[in-house]
Amino acid sequence: MIAEPFASKTVVRSASPMFGPVAADIDEADRIFTATLARYRSPFGPLIRHLKHYRGKRLRPALLLLTAKACGGITSAHHTLAAAVEMIHTATLVHDDVLDEADLRRHIPTVNAGWGNKVSILLGDMLFTHAFHLASTVDVRACNIIGEATNRVCSGELQQITERGNLHLGEEDYFAIIEGKTAALTECCCRLGALYAGASEKVAERLANYGRDLGLAFQIADDVLDLVGTEATAGKTLGTDLEQRKLTLPLIHCMNTLPPNDAAALRESIASGGCDVSAFLERTHSLRHAKRRADTLARAASRELECLPESECRRILEAIPDWCVRREK
Repeated sequence: MIAEPFASKTVVRSASPMFGPVAADIDEADRIFTATLARYRSPFGPLIRHLKHYRGKRLRPALLLLTAKACGGITSAHHTLAAAVEMIHTATLVHDDVLDEADLRRHIPTVNAGWGNKVSILLGDMLFTHAFHLASTVDVRACNIIGEATNRVCSGELQQITERGNLHLGEEDYFAIIEGKTAALTECCCRLGALYAGASEKVAERLANYGRDLGLAFQIADDVLDLVGTEATAGKTLGTDLEQRKLTLPLIHCMNTLPPNDAAALRESIASGGCDVSAFLERTHSLRHAKRRADTLARAASRELECLPESECRRILEAIPDWCVRREK
């Protein structure tokens, strides 16, 4: 029997109000998510209950369901697939907290902070396997699409961890990392929503492009927050990228903009730990550069929606990229 290491707050997480047209469908995906893990409530009750704190605005299932509704309609397959992608996303968060040695997630202690790394890794693995089992109840194509996306997520995470300490990382490698670790799943959600609503391959490809650009913009904004955000607002452990010597877009731009001698001194300071990079980032306007790149990607994402007829769901999809780059948590 797994004990509860800390008192669980009675905070009920729910989808963002901006997803109103698919709120009932998100609830149905949540029901499937919960029912899938119900068998583990007896031996692992506190651990399974704690997962509710990992589930925030339901962005990924919302993308899948909004895309489906904008393309023609939501089916029971969409509910199952929405639960599967949320399960995969939750698994990546549990594993990410281990990799980042993070103590907080959405203002709540992480699984690894309460139960340790071994439990966290096994819990993430269990979520992955159940996500694939859910997808298999739809059809082989769903398994293939989700499997390919998950492979890219894992590859991106692996590339990032192997590049840890590489203080000469370039923008091309950075974008290859985030296209895998973040954008692959948002791309997958939009492709699934379109295809299982009967959209053409051409429309599905454009919506997948929307999801990819959205995911890239989201991750750049997240990396900026990691450098300049506050834990009280963000609700999670920040500063882990710099602490673990993982270069993100603002610092890569900063290194490439500084005179060579200053860039070398900054690299040496980061390598030795305890470096305050704020003055360097301000001097090179690197935060502004990163935000501009995120804005450019957000606009590119919105342009991909021109293939859809006018609808409330399309308008929400058009608003999501701007929300992603301007959020504070």
